[in-house]
Amino acid sequence: MSERPVTTTRPRPPMGGGPFGRGPFGGAGMPAEKSMNFGPSMRRLIRRLTPERPRLLAVIGLAVISVVFGVVGPKILGHATDLIFNGVVGRRLPAGTTKEQAVQAARASGNDNFANLLSGMDVVPGHGIDFPALGTVLVWALALYVAASVFSWLQGYLLNDVVQRTVFQLRSDVEDKLNRLPLRFFDGQPRGELLSRVTNDIDNVSQTLQQTMSQLLTSLLTLIGVLAMMFVISPLLALIALVTIPLSTVVTGLIAKRSQKQFVAQWANTGALNAQIEEAFTGHELVKVFGRQPEVEEAFRAKNEELFRASFGAQFISGIIMPTMMFIGNLNYVAIAVVGGVRVATGAMSLGDVQAFIQYSRQFTQPLTQVASMANLLQSGVASAERVFELLDAEEQAPDPADPVPATSRQGRVEFENVSFSYTPEQPLIENLSLVAEPGHTVAIVGPTGAGKTTLVNLVMRFYELDAGRITLDGVDITAMRRDDLRSHIGMVLQDTWLFGGTIRENIAYGNPGATEEQIQAAARATYVDRFVRSLPDGYDTVIDEEGGNVSAGEKQLLTIARAFLADPSLLILDEATSAVDTRTEVLVQHAMAALRSDRTSFVIAHRLSTIRDADLILVMEAGSIVEQGTHTELLAAEGAYHRLYSAQFTGALVGGEGEPVGG
Repeated sequence: MSERPVTTTRPRPPMGGGPFGRGPFGGAGMPAEKSMNFGPSMRRLIRRLTPERPRLLAVIGLAVISVVFGVVGPKILGHATDLIFNGVVGRRLPAGTTKEQAVQAARASGNDNFANLLSGMDVVPGHGIDFPALGTVLVWALALYVAASVFSWLQGYLLNDVVQRTVFQLRSDVEDKLNRLPLRFFDGQPRGELLSRVTNDIDNVSQTLQQTMSQLLTSLLTLIGVLAMMFVISPLLALIALVTIPLSTVVTGLIAKRSQKQFVAQWANTGALNAQIEEAFTGHELVKVFGRQPEVEEAFRAKNEELFRASFGAQFISGIIMPTMMFIGNLNYVAIAVVGGVRVATGAMSLGDVQAFIQYSRQFTQPLTQVASMANLLQSGVASAERVFELLDAEEQAPDPADPVPATSRQGRVEFENVSFSYTPEQPLIENLSLVAEPGHTVAIVGPTGAGKTTLVNLVMRFYELDAGRITLDGVDITAMRRDDLRSHIGMVLQDTWLFGGTIRENIAYGNPGATEEQIQAAARATYVDRFVRSLPDGYDTVIDEEGGNVSAGEKQLLTIARAFLADPSLLILDEATSAVDTRTEVLVQHAMAALRSDRTSFVIAHRLSTIRDADLILVMEAGSIVEQGTHTELLAAEGAYHRLYSAQFTGALVGGEGEPVGG
């Protein structure tokens, strides 16, 4: 049994988790997330792209070329329009006259509007459309658009490589970070919430980078190029178009500010819902047994409702940006069309230039609209990035010593010297504990739940750091050793079995990957695994699913014992290792564990006192302290705490005046 405390007053960990229970309902509540700090998180996300700087420069270069070709296209098409319009008008004019004569004739006839239009055109009276020139212009326009598309495709391909490399490194950093985090960190995190950060949030960051980087870069370059062409064609119309920039910026800023908190709440609620679902499905059988389906469904409904409201609010508010920008763009389009038409009529501009400018005005408002529409995606992505960064910034376990002491001896002598430890400063658990486990001895640890039994062995493996004192293995302070070296001496069989998706052979060899087939089968025979494996159709090649659902609870426990047997550690930890084994199998396993414990130090945590009668030393713990120690016979004769526990199990418990079980 685990003695890790779960309290509602435990301080919030750095990542934003909390003290959630592990039952079907423990993860239903989540603490409120603080408002997202957009600027620093966005800059930090951009800094993740620094290793890809050469590729990013290539992406920018390809984008510039693509945009330049695309921006020049409307101007060339405008020239084609002029060729067509000039040909149509020129055919109507008398042949043999000049343009100036045609203008004078129009003014003389009182048609000043046509005269003004004609004065601004490059027309030859009597000549129709110059089809060779028109064909050349159209070929150039087609070539430019094809080239722009090719360079845009290359830019997208290279950018995809940049983004995926960056996200790959981010995932690797998160995985490495998880391996450096202390066990204390995971105690305070619902697994669904943690998985949501590692999977959903990183995937959202990937999508955000993929979509926003390409569009943002192209949109900004298009804005610059289009604006330059607009000023070349008509500074007046360009100034009219520029009016939309401050208006669009203000509108986008106001809407994005309101959607920001909604996106933070959306992803926080996504993680909380994942935690609640994972918890309910893991304890599905218990939920059914105790008839708590209505409560689970209500907890899910409430959390799902919170996620719905946050998601709806975020998407609705940010979704207003696009239609608002389209409305502003349409107003700009109308203004340009009216003013441009007047200037064509007065001869100040050609029809082709107005057509090109209208195209540019569309190209000008389109990137503005794209940038605005990306605001919601960017807000969502940065909110996810901040949640990932909180994980990366979580406090790590103390690093291994720079000059570690090599573990040369494998005798297995363990000594606790005035050890003190607590999960929280205000609740001391173990204080000034001292004990010695001699090589080859079996040390049994018994006591009520919460006494500190599992904590004791977790300290040996440095899953937690001591508050005071020290623990030595073969005379070497365990803090002077690398954690990997320390744990390579230790084999462990837990009450909660763990098997991974793979064959039975691979699961047994997990602690000793280099073991031969003979060694694997010898370990299986010694722990009575071989007898049930032989009855399976595929034998040792039988594939176990991730939950171990195709073998019984007792068989899973036997497999974990075989795994520890094959690892051949100098220090063995058995945490209620026979709890899931039936009575008949337990007798066989006791013989197997007796062979397993031979010539190595063993710590046995047990509630079934029948399993530890032959232990060399029995420690009785209460509230983190050793209240009794000795052999089974000595402790029974002392008629103290151990005698009360033993009597409660084997001779029937009587409840005394103080509510304590006593021997009957």
